[in-house]
Amino acid sequence: MKRVLLLYKNAYGGLSNAAWLLALIMFINRAGSMVIPFLSIYLITQLKLSVAEVGIVLSAFGLGSMAGSFLGGYLTDRIGQFKVQFMSLTVGGLMFLVLAYVKTYEYLVVWLFLVSTVADSLRPANASSVALYARPENVTRAFSLNRMAVNLGFSIGPAIGGLLAAMSYFWLFMVDGFTCIAAGFLFYFAFRNRKTYQPENSKTSETGEKIKRVSAFKDKRYLAFAFCCCIFATLFFQLFTTLPLYYREIYQLPEENIGLLLGLNGLVVFVFEMVLVYLYGNKFKTHQFIVTGILLTGLSFVLLNLFEGAWILYLAMIVLSFSEIFAMPFMVTYTVERSGAHNKGSYMGLYALSYSTAFVIAPFLGTQIIMHYGFDYLWWFAGVLAIIGALGFYLALNVKKV
Repeated sequence: MKRVLLLYKNAYGGLSNAAWLLALIMFINRAGSMVIPFLSIYLITQLKLSVAEVGIVLSAFGLGSMAGSFLGGYLTDRIGQFKVQFMSLTVGGLMFLVLAYVKTYEYLVVWLFLVSTVADSLRPANASSVALYARPENVTRAFSLNRMAVNLGFSIGPAIGGLLAAMSYFWLFMVDGFTCIAAGFLFYFAFRNRKTYQPENSKTSETGEKIKRVSAFKDKRYLAFAFCCCIFATLFFQLFTTLPLYYREIYQLPEENIGLLLGLNGLVVFVFEMVLVYLYGNKFKTHQFIVTGILLTGLSFVLLNLFEGAWILYLAMIVLSFSEIFAMPFMVTYTVERSGAHNKGSYMGLYALSYSTAFVIAPFLGTQIIMHYGFDYLWWFAGVLAIIGALGFYLALNVKKV
């Protein structure tokens, strides 16, 4: 037992106070993230939208996320990550409060686009701040700590959200909005006068390596990497789009149980990611982690076709969680090391854009396959797409540096 405790102590040791504060802020923000996990169910059961309409609404959210990634990356390089994060959290929180009163299909499409544009401008700014406030030797662990906080919050948010949804979906929007605002003001007071480890206008990466002044959109190798990230995220985002529908329609699970299942993802990542990164982060190559991660993502969905029973839902969720642990920390670390401080917003923006694009594709593609062929075909398709994505990552990353 002492060895286990020492292992966790070492995994979390040496991180800056700023890294811990950023993690706390993201925990508060994500613990209140209750709308998105239940949005597809809310739209169908409460607003009586069709599956096709739900796909369009969620894709509008994804389009807004794309716009937010562009906007966040652009503004981060020009006005700094501090202002972008504060405005995104506070204004985005207010917009989530208003979302509770938007009921018609057309207005939902427009408002969700605007909400996600503002809310997801946070992504590149937050990623830039993690890199800037981390000690150079701890960049990967700082990102893992931030993700740990996000996942701990996500393990709590859907679980509580499921209980609130059973009473009234209205409270999901209220809690989501107010926790965003609270996180925004905590960030403001904690970081308004705090110095970074590396100046935002620096021309070197966190490793001290000279980086060319090149836009992320002109970096061909990174563009290939971002495309593969989009494939991975298209698979992973079934967690927020078609998986809740699958739980509801095939297994008739109530919102409380769906919330617990979704929360299991965050719990697994919270418990294991930091330790695994600490133990093995420097023992294998980046592409080995990422390729393993995307293959596990495909496996998690294929398992749903191979076995029946509630137990497979939990096993598949655990496999999906480990796919996230293997892939995501090393994706973002590669992005940090590929960029320089002068263009970090551009690289983080493109990385976030790959996920935002996937959030457009994932709900539309997933719901269309469900409507025409059923869930079984969707899960087989996910397995094939994972193999294609794994090959893409291998080719993009396992080559001589350019």
